[in-house]
Amino acid sequence: MTITAKSLRQECKRILVLAMPIIVAQFAQTANGFVDTVMAGRVGPDDLAAVAVGAAVWVPVFLFLVGVMQGLTPFVSQYRGQQDHSAIGVVVQQGLWLALPLGWLGFLLMRNLDPLLDLMDVDPVIRPMIVGYLKGLSWGFPAITLFLALRALTEGMSYTKPVMVISLIGLAVNIPVNYVLIYGKFGFEPMGGVGCGWATSVVMWLMLVLMVLYSIVFDQKQGTGVFQKFVGPRLPELGAVIRLGLPIGLSIFIEVSLFCVIALFIAGIGAQVVASHQIALNAASMTFMIPLSLSLALTVRVGTNLGKGDVAGVHLSIFSGLAIILVIAIFNSSLMTLFRTQIAMIYTDDLVVIEMASGLMLFAALFQISDCLQVSANGVLRGMKDTTWPMLMTVLAYWCLGLPIGYCLGLTDWILPAMGARGFWVGLVAGLTAAAIMLCWRVIWRLRRTLPLPA
Repeated sequence: MTITAKSLRQECKRILVLAMPIIVAQFAQTANGFVDTVMAGRVGPDDLAAVAVGAAVWVPVFLFLVGVMQGLTPFVSQYRGQQDHSAIGVVVQQGLWLALPLGWLGFLLMRNLDPLLDLMDVDPVIRPMIVGYLKGLSWGFPAITLFLALRALTEGMSYTKPVMVISLIGLAVNIPVNYVLIYGKFGFEPMGGVGCGWATSVVMWLMLVLMVLYSIVFDQKQGTGVFQKFVGPRLPELGAVIRLGLPIGLSIFIEVSLFCVIALFIAGIGAQVVASHQIALNAASMTFMIPLSLSLALTVRVGTNLGKGDVAGVHLSIFSGLAIILVIAIFNSSLMTLFRTQIAMIYTDDLVVIEMASGLMLFAALFQISDCLQVSANGVLRGMKDTTWPMLMTVLAYWCLGLPIGYCLGLTDWILPAMGARGFWVGLVAGLTAAAIMLCWRVIWRLRRTLPLPA
Protein backbone atom coordinates (compact mmCIF):
# COMPACT_ATOMS: atom_id res chain seq x y z
CA MET A 1 0.00 0.00 0.00
CA THR A 2 1.24 3.47 -0.88
CA ILE A 3 -0.01 6.20 1.41
CA THR A 4 -0.70 9.20 -0.78
CA ALA A 5 -1.24 12.75 0.37
CA LYS A 6 -4.87 12.48 -0.75
CA SER A 7 -5.61 9.22 1.12
CA LEU A 8 -3.85 10.53 4.23
CA ARG A 9 -5.82 13.76 4.11
CA GLN A 10 -9.13 11.92 3.67
CA GLU A 11 -8.47 9.52 6.55
CA CYS A 12 -7.28 12.32 8.84
CA LYS A 13 -10.54 14.13 8.08
CA ARG A 14 -12.58 11.01 8.95
CA ILE A 15 -10.75 10.61 12.26
CA LEU A 16 -11.12 14.29 13.17
CA VAL A 17 -14.84 14.30 12.28
CA LEU A 18 -15.27 11.36 14.66
CA ALA A 19 -13.03 12.80 17.37
CA MET A 20 -14.20 16.43 17.60
CA PRO A 21 -17.60 15.65 19.19
CA ILE A 22 -15.89 13.20 21.57
CA ILE A 23 -13.47 15.96 22.61
CA VAL A 24 -16.36 18.33 23.33
CA ALA A 25 -18.19 15.61 25.29
CA GLN A 26 -15.06 14.89 27.35
CA PHE A 27 -14.62 18.57 28.21
CA ALA A 28 -18.32 18.84 29.12
CA GLN A 29 -17.96 15.94 31.54
CA THR A 30 -14.82 17.50 33.04
CA ALA A 31 -16.63 20.82 33.35
CA ASN A 32 -19.27 19.14 35.53
CA GLY A 33 -16.58 18.46 38.13
CA PHE A 34 -15.36 22.05 37.85
CA VAL A 35 -18.91 23.36 38.38
CA ASP A 36 -19.39 21.14 41.44
CA THR A 37 -16.08 22.34 42.90
CA VAL A 38 -16.84 26.03 42.40
CA MET A 39 -20.44 25.90 43.64
CA ALA A 40 -19.63 23.75 46.69
CA GLY A 41 -16.67 25.99 47.47
CA ARG A 42 -18.99 28.98 47.76
CA VAL A 43 -20.77 27.27 50.66
CA GLY A 44 -17.56 26.73 52.62
CA PRO A 45 -14.24 24.90 52.76
CA ASP A 46 -15.78 21.85 54.47
CA ASP A 47 -18.28 21.35 51.65
CA LEU A 48 -15.53 21.81 49.08
CA ALA A 49 -13.34 19.25 50.85
CA ALA A 50 -16.24 16.77 51.06
CA VAL A 51 -16.91 17.04 47.32
CA ALA A 52 -13.18 16.71 46.53
CA VAL A 53 -12.76 13.58 48.67
CA GLY A 54 -16.02 12.12 47.38
CA ALA A 55 -14.90 12.66 43.79
CA ALA A 56 -11.58 10.96 44.55
CA VAL A 57 -13.61 7.92 45.65
CA TRP A 58 -16.30 7.64 42.97
CA VAL A 59 -14.44 8.76 39.84
CA PRO A 60 -12.01 5.77 39.76
CA VAL A 61 -14.97 3.38 40.13
CA PHE A 62 -16.85 5.21 37.39
CA LEU A 63 -13.84 5.11 35.05
CA PHE A 64 -13.45 1.38 35.66
CA LEU A 65 -17.08 0.87 34.60
CA VAL A 66 -16.52 3.12 31.56
CA GLY A 67 -13.61 0.90 30.57
CA VAL A 68 -15.61 -2.30 30.93
CA MET A 69 -18.43 -0.91 28.81
CA GLN A 70 -15.93 0.25 26.17
CA GLY A 71 -15.53 -3.43 25.39
CA LEU A 72 -18.74 -3.07 23.36
CA THR A 73 -17.40 -0.49 20.89
CA PRO A 74 -15.00 -2.76 18.91
CA PHE A 75 -17.79 -5.31 18.41
CA VAL A 76 -20.18 -2.65 17.12
CA SER A 77 -17.59 -1.07 14.81
CA GLN A 78 -16.47 -4.42 13.36
CA TYR A 79 -20.05 -5.59 12.80
CA ARG A 80 -20.74 -2.26 11.11
CA GLY A 81 -17.78 -2.86 8.81
CA GLN A 82 -19.30 -6.25 7.97
CA GLN A 83 -22.72 -4.59 7.42
CA ASP A 84 -24.16 -7.06 9.95
CA HIS A 85 -26.62 -4.75 11.69
CA SER A 86 -28.57 -7.58 13.33
CA ALA A 87 -25.39 -8.66 15.14
CA ILE A 88 -24.98 -5.08 16.37
CA GLY A 89 -28.45 -5.24 17.92
CA VAL A 90 -27.68 -8.50 19.70
CA VAL A 91 -24.33 -7.37 21.12
CA VAL A 92 -25.74 -4.03 22.31
CA GLN A 93 -28.59 -5.87 24.04
CA GLN A 94 -25.99 -8.01 25.80
CA GLY A 95 -24.23 -4.78 26.75
CA LEU A 96 -27.45 -3.54 28.33
CA TRP A 97 -27.74 -6.78 30.30
CA LEU A 98 -24.14 -6.31 31.46
CA ALA A 99 -24.81 -2.67 32.38
CA LEU A 100 -27.57 -3.59 34.84
CA PRO A 101 -25.46 -5.51 37.40
CA LEU A 102 -22.50 -3.16 36.89
CA GLY A 103 -24.70 -0.16 37.66
CA TRP A 104 -26.08 -1.71 40.83
CA LEU A 105 -22.57 -2.78 41.81
CA GLY A 106 -21.54 0.86 41.64
CA PHE A 107 -24.64 1.79 43.65
CA LEU A 108 -23.76 -0.67 46.42
CA LEU A 109 -20.10 0.34 46.50
CA MET A 110 -20.95 4.01 46.97
CA ARG A 111 -23.14 3.11 49.95
CA ASN A 112 -20.65 0.83 51.70
CA LEU A 113 -17.40 2.78 51.80
CA ASP A 114 -16.98 3.14 55.56
CA PRO A 115 -13.87 0.87 55.64
CA LEU A 116 -12.22 3.00 52.94
CA LEU A 117 -13.05 6.24 54.75
CA ASP A 118 -11.60 4.72 57.93
CA LEU A 119 -8.43 3.85 56.04
CA MET A 120 -8.22 7.38 54.65
CA ASP A 121 -8.57 8.78 58.18
CA VAL A 122 -11.11 11.33 56.97
CA ASP A 123 -11.78 14.38 59.11
CA PRO A 124 -14.88 13.56 61.23
CA VAL A 125 -16.27 17.02 60.49
CA ILE A 126 -16.62 16.36 56.76
CA ARG A 127 -17.26 12.61 56.90
CA PRO A 128 -21.08 12.89 57.12
CA MET A 129 -21.03 15.20 54.10
CA ILE A 130 -18.88 12.76 52.11
CA VAL A 131 -21.23 9.89 52.96
CA GLY A 132 -24.28 11.98 52.02
CA TYR A 133 -22.65 13.10 48.77
CA LEU A 134 -21.81 9.52 47.77
CA LYS A 135 -25.25 8.20 48.73
CA GLY A 136 -26.90 10.85 46.58
CA LEU A 137 -24.57 10.13 43.70
CA SER A 138 -25.02 6.35 44.02
CA TRP A 139 -28.50 6.56 42.47
CA GLY A 140 -26.94 7.68 39.20
CA PHE A 141 -24.78 4.59 38.66
CA PRO A 142 -27.57 2.32 37.30
CA ALA A 143 -28.40 5.06 34.78
CA ILE A 144 -24.88 5.87 33.62
CA THR A 145 -23.91 2.27 32.85
CA LEU A 146 -27.00 1.87 30.65
CA PHE A 147 -26.09 5.18 29.00
CA LEU A 148 -22.59 3.84 28.29
CA ALA A 149 -24.02 0.75 26.57
CA LEU A 150 -26.13 2.90 24.25
CA ARG A 151 -23.17 5.22 23.72
CA ALA A 152 -21.26 2.23 22.33
CA LEU A 153 -24.09 1.72 19.82
CA THR A 154 -23.89 5.22 18.34
CA GLU A 155 -20.14 5.81 18.62
CA GLY A 156 -19.30 2.32 17.38
CA MET A 157 -21.31 3.13 14.24
CA SER A 158 -19.34 6.39 13.83
CA TYR A 159 -22.10 8.69 15.13
CA THR A 160 -20.39 10.72 17.86
CA LYS A 161 -22.42 13.95 17.81
CA PRO A 162 -25.41 12.64 19.84
CA VAL A 163 -23.25 11.97 22.92
CA MET A 164 -21.70 15.43 22.54
CA VAL A 165 -25.11 17.13 22.47
CA ILE A 166 -26.41 15.08 25.41
CA SER A 167 -23.26 15.80 27.44
CA LEU A 168 -23.63 19.54 26.83
CA ILE A 169 -27.29 19.37 27.89
CA GLY A 170 -26.20 17.51 31.02
CA LEU A 171 -23.70 20.25 31.82
CA ALA A 172 -26.31 22.96 31.26
CA VAL A 173 -28.80 21.19 33.57
CA ASN A 174 -26.20 20.44 36.25
CA ILE A 175 -25.73 24.14 37.04
CA PRO A 176 -29.35 25.04 37.95
CA VAL A 177 -29.96 21.70 39.72
CA ASN A 178 -26.80 22.28 41.76
CA TYR A 179 -28.02 25.80 42.54
CA VAL A 180 -31.39 24.56 43.80
CA LEU A 181 -30.05 21.67 45.90
CA ILE A 182 -26.82 23.19 47.24
CA TYR A 183 -28.26 26.54 48.30
CA GLY A 184 -31.84 25.46 49.02
CA LYS A 185 -34.07 27.23 46.49
CA PHE A 186 -37.72 26.76 45.45
CA GLY A 187 -38.69 25.10 48.71
CA PHE A 188 -35.76 22.68 48.92
CA GLU A 189 -33.67 22.51 52.06
CA PRO A 190 -30.05 23.66 51.51
CA MET A 191 -27.87 20.55 51.20
CA GLY A 192 -24.46 22.12 50.69
CA GLY A 193 -21.87 19.87 49.05
CA VAL A 194 -24.18 16.86 49.48
CA GLY A 195 -26.46 18.44 46.88
CA CYS A 196 -23.74 18.01 44.23
CA GLY A 197 -24.09 14.24 44.53
CA TRP A 198 -27.85 14.33 44.08
CA ALA A 199 -27.53 16.79 41.19
CA THR A 200 -25.07 14.46 39.46
CA SER A 201 -27.58 11.61 39.77
CA VAL A 202 -30.32 13.77 38.26
CA VAL A 203 -28.04 14.61 35.33
CA MET A 204 -27.10 10.94 34.81
CA TRP A 205 -30.76 9.90 34.61
CA LEU A 206 -31.55 12.80 32.27
CA MET A 207 -28.68 11.75 29.99
CA LEU A 208 -29.99 8.17 29.97
CA VAL A 209 -33.53 9.28 29.06
CA LEU A 210 -32.23 11.46 26.22
CA MET A 211 -29.95 8.66 25.01
CA VAL A 212 -32.80 6.14 25.02
CA LEU A 213 -35.05 8.50 23.04
CA TYR A 214 -32.35 9.13 20.47
CA SER A 215 -31.33 5.46 20.29
CA ILE A 216 -34.90 4.35 19.55
CA VAL A 217 -35.01 6.63 16.49
CA PHE A 218 -31.43 5.71 15.55
CA ASP A 219 -32.21 2.01 15.89
CA GLN A 220 -35.19 2.28 13.55
CA LYS A 221 -33.17 4.13 10.90
CA GLN A 222 -30.18 1.79 11.06
CA GLY A 223 -32.15 -1.44 11.39
CA THR A 224 -30.05 -2.80 14.24
CA GLY A 225 -33.05 -4.18 16.13
CA VAL A 226 -31.86 -3.14 19.59
CA PHE A 227 -35.39 -2.16 20.63
CA GLN A 228 -37.28 -4.59 18.41
CA LYS A 229 -36.94 -8.16 19.61
CA PHE A 230 -35.18 -8.14 22.96
CA VAL A 231 -33.30 -11.35 23.76
CA GLY A 232 -32.20 -12.52 27.19
CA PRO A 233 -28.62 -12.78 28.42
CA ARG A 234 -26.42 -14.96 26.22
CA LEU A 235 -23.33 -16.20 28.00
CA PRO A 236 -21.07 -16.50 24.91
CA GLU A 237 -21.70 -12.89 23.82
CA LEU A 238 -21.62 -11.57 27.39
CA GLY A 239 -18.39 -13.43 28.05
CA ALA A 240 -16.81 -12.02 24.89
CA VAL A 241 -17.68 -8.44 25.89
CA ILE A 242 -16.43 -8.98 29.45
CA ARG A 243 -13.17 -10.57 28.23
CA LEU A 244 -12.58 -7.51 26.07
CA GLY A 245 -13.90 -4.83 28.42
CA LEU A 246 -12.58 -6.01 31.79
CA PRO A 247 -8.90 -5.51 30.86
CA ILE A 248 -9.77 -2.02 29.57
CA GLY A 249 -11.49 -1.16 32.86
CA LEU A 250 -8.59 -2.56 34.87
CA SER A 251 -6.06 -0.63 32.75
CA ILE A 252 -7.88 2.63 33.39
CA PHE A 253 -8.27 1.85 37.10
CA ILE A 254 -4.56 0.94 37.37
CA GLU A 255 -3.54 4.25 35.80
CA VAL A 256 -5.92 6.34 37.92
CA SER A 257 -4.93 4.54 41.13
CA LEU A 258 -1.27 5.21 40.33
CA PHE A 259 -1.91 8.95 40.45
CA CYS A 260 -3.86 8.53 43.69
CA VAL A 261 -0.97 6.63 45.31
CA ILE A 262 1.54 9.25 44.16
CA ALA A 263 -0.68 11.97 45.66
CA LEU A 264 -0.71 10.10 48.99
CA PHE A 265 3.10 9.80 48.98
CA ILE A 266 3.50 13.50 48.18
CA ALA A 267 0.94 14.52 50.83
CA GLY A 268 3.53 14.11 53.57
CA ILE A 269 6.01 16.52 51.97
CA GLY A 270 4.01 19.71 52.48
CA ALA A 271 0.90 21.62 51.44
CA GLN A 272 2.65 23.78 48.84
CA VAL A 273 4.23 20.73 47.20
CA VAL A 274 0.83 19.01 47.09
CA ALA A 275 -0.75 22.12 45.56
CA SER A 276 1.96 22.44 42.89
CA HIS A 277 1.67 18.74 42.04
CA GLN A 278 -2.12 19.01 41.71
CA ILE A 279 -1.85 22.07 39.45
CA ALA A 280 0.64 20.40 37.10
CA LEU A 281 -1.38 17.18 37.06
CA ASN A 282 -4.64 19.00 36.34
CA ALA A 283 -3.05 20.94 33.48
CA ALA A 284 -1.63 17.71 32.02
CA SER A 285 -5.04 16.03 32.39
CA MET A 286 -6.75 18.80 30.43
CA THR A 287 -4.34 18.45 27.50
CA PHE A 288 -4.76 14.66 27.66
CA MET A 289 -8.46 14.97 26.75
CA ILE A 290 -7.63 15.56 23.07
CA PRO A 291 -5.39 12.51 22.43
CA LEU A 292 -7.76 10.39 24.53
CA SER A 293 -10.68 11.38 22.31
CA LEU A 294 -8.62 10.71 19.19
CA SER A 295 -7.75 7.25 20.51
CA LEU A 296 -11.47 6.49 20.90
CA ALA A 297 -11.98 7.57 17.29
CA LEU A 298 -9.06 5.33 16.26
CA THR A 299 -10.74 2.36 17.95
CA VAL A 300 -13.82 2.91 15.79
CA ARG A 301 -11.89 3.43 12.54
CA VAL A 302 -9.64 0.40 13.06
CA GLY A 303 -12.60 -1.78 14.08
CA THR A 304 -14.69 -0.67 11.10
CA ASN A 305 -11.89 -1.36 8.62
CA LEU A 306 -11.22 -4.74 10.20
CA GLY A 307 -14.89 -5.60 9.85
CA LYS A 308 -14.70 -4.71 6.16
CA GLY A 309 -11.61 -6.88 5.77
CA ASP A 310 -9.75 -3.78 4.58
CA VAL A 311 -6.22 -4.43 5.83
CA ALA A 312 -4.82 -1.48 3.89
CA GLY A 313 -7.47 0.72 5.50
CA VAL A 314 -6.38 -0.44 8.96
CA HIS A 315 -2.78 0.57 8.21
CA LEU A 316 -3.93 3.92 6.81
CA SER A 317 -6.11 4.63 9.88
CA ILE A 318 -3.22 3.87 12.23
CA PHE A 319 -0.72 5.97 10.28
CA SER A 320 -3.16 8.90 10.00
CA GLY A 321 -4.14 8.74 13.67
CA LEU A 322 -0.54 8.67 14.84
CA ALA A 323 0.31 11.61 12.58
CA ILE A 324 -2.51 13.71 14.07
CA ILE A 325 -1.70 12.73 17.64
CA LEU A 326 2.03 13.46 17.26
CA VAL A 327 1.26 16.95 15.93
CA ILE A 328 -1.03 17.55 18.92
CA ALA A 329 1.60 16.17 21.33
CA ILE A 330 4.26 18.54 19.99
CA PHE A 331 1.82 21.46 20.19
CA ASN A 332 0.79 20.61 23.77
CA SER A 333 4.41 20.14 24.82
CA SER A 334 5.41 23.50 23.34
CA LEU A 335 2.42 25.21 24.96
CA MET A 336 3.21 23.83 28.42
CA THR A 337 6.89 24.69 28.09
CA LEU A 338 6.41 28.27 26.91
CA PHE A 339 3.43 29.22 29.09
CA ARG A 340 3.93 27.04 32.17
CA THR A 341 4.14 30.02 34.54
CA GLN A 342 1.03 31.67 33.11
CA ILE A 343 -0.86 28.36 33.35
CA ALA A 344 0.12 27.98 37.01
CA MET A 345 -1.04 31.55 37.71
CA ILE A 346 -4.56 30.58 36.59
CA TYR A 347 -4.79 28.25 39.59
CA THR A 348 -3.15 30.28 42.37
CA ASP A 349 -1.46 33.54 43.28
CA ASP A 350 0.99 31.89 45.72
CA LEU A 351 4.41 32.67 44.22
CA VAL A 352 6.10 29.62 45.76
CA VAL A 353 3.42 27.28 44.44
CA ILE A 354 3.57 28.94 41.01
CA GLU A 355 7.33 28.42 40.82
CA MET A 356 7.12 24.76 41.88
CA ALA A 357 4.16 24.02 39.61
CA SER A 358 5.82 25.61 36.59
CA GLY A 359 8.87 23.42 37.24
CA LEU A 360 6.74 20.27 37.36
CA MET A 361 5.02 21.28 34.13
CA LEU A 362 8.34 20.82 32.34
CA PHE A 363 8.04 17.12 33.16
CA ALA A 364 4.43 17.16 31.93
CA ALA A 365 5.64 18.77 28.69
CA LEU A 366 8.35 16.11 28.41
CA PHE A 367 5.96 13.15 28.59
CA GLN A 368 3.36 14.57 26.17
CA ILE A 369 4.70 12.54 23.23
CA SER A 370 4.98 9.33 25.28
CA ASP A 371 1.51 9.83 26.74
CA CYS A 372 -0.04 10.51 23.34
CA LEU A 373 1.68 7.49 21.79
CA GLN A 374 0.60 5.10 24.53
CA VAL A 375 -3.04 6.21 24.49
CA SER A 376 -3.24 6.07 20.69
CA ALA A 377 -1.61 2.62 20.60
CA ASN A 378 -4.15 1.49 23.20
CA GLY A 379 -6.96 2.79 20.99
CA VAL A 380 -5.61 0.88 17.99
CA LEU A 381 -5.26 -2.35 19.97
CA ARG A 382 -8.80 -2.05 21.33
CA GLY A 383 -10.05 -1.73 17.77
CA MET A 384 -8.26 -5.04 17.12
CA LYS A 385 -9.93 -6.57 20.22
CA ASP A 386 -6.51 -6.86 21.86
CA THR A 387 -6.82 -5.73 25.48
CA THR A 388 -5.26 -8.31 27.83
CA TRP A 389 -1.62 -7.85 26.82
CA PRO A 390 -1.94 -4.03 26.85
CA MET A 391 -3.30 -4.25 30.41
CA LEU A 392 -0.31 -6.35 31.52
CA MET A 393 2.06 -3.92 29.82
CA THR A 394 0.37 -1.05 31.63
CA VAL A 395 0.85 -2.75 35.00
CA LEU A 396 4.51 -3.40 34.21
CA ALA A 397 5.20 0.15 33.02
CA TYR A 398 3.35 2.04 35.76
CA TRP A 399 3.56 -0.10 38.87
CA CYS A 400 6.77 -2.10 38.31
CA LEU A 401 8.81 0.71 36.75
CA GLY A 402 7.29 4.19 37.09
CA LEU A 403 6.18 4.06 40.73
CA PRO A 404 9.37 2.41 42.12
CA ILE A 405 11.53 4.96 40.27
CA GLY A 406 9.35 7.79 41.57
CA TYR A 407 9.50 6.50 45.13
CA CYS A 408 13.29 6.00 45.06
CA LEU A 409 13.97 9.44 43.59
CA GLY A 410 11.22 11.28 45.45
CA LEU A 411 11.44 10.02 49.02
CA THR A 412 14.82 8.27 49.44
CA ASP A 413 18.50 9.08 48.96
CA TRP A 414 19.33 5.62 47.58
CA ILE A 415 20.34 7.04 44.17
CA LEU A 416 20.25 10.83 44.53
CA PRO A 417 19.26 13.21 47.33
CA ALA A 418 15.46 13.03 47.73
CA MET A 419 13.86 15.07 44.96
CA GLY A 420 10.34 15.28 46.40
CA ALA A 421 7.55 15.71 43.86
CA ARG A 422 10.05 16.04 41.00
CA GLY A 423 11.24 12.50 41.65
CA PHE A 424 7.73 11.14 41.21
CA TRP A 425 7.36 13.07 37.97
CA VAL A 426 10.59 11.51 36.71
CA GLY A 427 8.94 8.18 37.50
CA LEU A 428 5.85 9.21 35.54
CA VAL A 429 7.99 10.11 32.53
CA ALA A 430 9.77 6.74 32.76
CA GLY A 431 6.51 4.79 33.18
CA LEU A 432 4.69 6.51 30.32
CA THR A 433 7.71 6.16 28.03
CA ALA A 434 7.95 2.44 28.81
CA ALA A 435 4.21 2.03 28.20
CA ALA A 436 4.48 3.86 24.87
CA ILE A 437 7.38 1.67 23.72
CA MET A 438 5.69 -1.60 24.70
CA LEU A 439 2.26 -0.71 23.31
CA CYS A 440 3.67 0.61 20.02
CA TRP A 441 5.72 -2.58 19.72
CA ARG A 442 2.53 -4.56 20.27
CA VAL A 443 0.79 -2.64 17.46
CA ILE A 444 3.70 -3.27 15.08
CA TRP A 445 3.79 -6.95 16.04
CA ARG A 446 0.04 -7.34 15.44
CA LEU A 447 0.28 -5.62 12.06
CA ARG A 448 3.17 -7.82 10.93
CA ARG A 449 1.85 -11.11 12.28
CA THR A 450 -1.89 -10.88 11.76
CA LEU A 451 -2.49 -7.95 9.38
CA PRO A 452 0.37 -7.85 6.87
CA LEU A 453 -0.16 -5.79 3.76
CA PRO A 454 -0.63 -7.81 0.55
CA ALA A 455 2.49 -7.94 -1.60
